[in-house]
Amino acid sequence: MKFKPLLDRWKKEVVPERTAEEYAIRLNLEDAARLHALVELFPGRRIEEIIADLLHAGLDEIAEAMPYEPGPKVISRDEQGDPVYEDIGLTPRFVEITRRITKDFERRPAQAPGLLTLGRLHGDTS
Repeated sequence: MKFKPLLDRWKKEVVPERTAEEYAIRLNLEDAARLHALVELFPGRRIEEIIADLLHAGLDEIAEAMPYEPGPKVISRDEQGDPVYEDIGLTPRFVEITRRITKDFERRPAQAPGLLTLGRLHGDTS
């Protein structure tokens, strides 16, 4: 999602479904001030919703920015018959890891919101 459509959505759309997980972060002063300015500009939105939407837009953009890196293996041919090589860059790994973690989230029983730590997400219970 690009940022312009996000601004339009904040003006009119309902909030999408969220996970039960929470993430705690500390912001630098300028980012915190800009975040609170957005809350004043869009008074129907809670600060957590704006943070989640901004993070979503940023994650979409970073996924789009990951460059295609052709590998040695031909996986198909295009319309002109030219070979299409497998992507050995970050994108396929990012997609695979995202799918795995999404399945982990879906398998978890519904629970009260709690702070998610990286260790818990990856199975470390210590």
